[in-house]
Amino acid sequence: MTAWDPGTGRGAGDDAVRPRVRIQTEPRPQAVPAPTQNGGAPEAVREAVFDIRDMSVRYGENRALDWTTLKIYRHLVTAVIGPSGCGKSTFIRSLNRMNDSVPGFRLSGQVLYHGHDVYGSGVNRVEVRRRIGMVFQKPNPFPKSIYDNIAWAARNLGMKDDLDDRVERALRSAALWTEVKDRLNQSALGLSGGQQQRLCIARAIAIEPDVLLLDEPASALDPIATASIEELMLQLKSRYTIVIVTHNMQQAARVADRTAFFSLDVSGANRVGTLIEYADTSTIFRNPADLRTRDYVTGQFG
Repeated sequence: MTAWDPGTGRGAGDDAVRPRVRIQTEPRPQAVPAPTQNGGAPEAVREAVFDIRDMSVRYGENRALDWTTLKIYRHLVTAVIGPSGCGKSTFIRSLNRMNDSVPGFRLSGQVLYHGHDVYGSGVNRVEVRRRIGMVFQKPNPFPKSIYDNIAWAARNLGMKDDLDDRVERALRSAALWTEVKDRLNQSALGLSGGQQQRLCIARAIAIEPDVLLLDEPASALDPIATASIEELMLQLKSRYTIVIVTHNMQQAARVADRTAFFSLDVSGANRVGTLIEYADTSTIFRNPADLRTRDYVTGQFG
């Protein structure tokens, strides 16, 4: 297995000429007790999947996020909450280099994934995004059949063996198989909004990622579809590490094991996104350490 160069270089580079780097993700347990669902008693020691150290992000001369340091643990749901414009989406999109194509994007600090620097020199962005999948706020199925939506990325990555089984497993994992198994050749655009979002989740997990990043995945859905997505997250966390951005405080309280609260630092000339508090979810909502966190989760602002 080829080691992933943990160098500290920056820059997008030319992925087309780089060989794919296989990343080893076997557990490396660390002595960090993590809470159970909704901040219960500590359970078995968990591995830190992401170790984010002093991460700052700029777009040109505009500072979007400053000095963010936290760890995200394996097989937990971590919610990212905060008012609009505080850098939540910038943060989550930086975890798998989705911001690389944004003009003026610059990141300093480190984003370590299983100990490897995601922004290190020689790192293949395609491999990063295969390991760290993402589902966006608005469902975005391809104008293809349901089957081809799920099979598309696997085909492109050369994962063509047992493709039918792969498609079925992904749809079952996304709790969609029974609803679509008799119309796999029909257009995915004919699905409901909630079904389309579950299809996008199935498309992401079909290529066997380690992490799922969900950027407000239920914000455009009705309450019934939202409940389905939340139930799905609780089922999937036994196999994947999940990070979700949400504006819905109740949703964070229902599904997240840990919660990171971001807000805006207005002490300087410009407003900059800042991590205010990160803890188990019950602490964030019931006994936060920072007054700003309490004011936000109780609806005093935001």
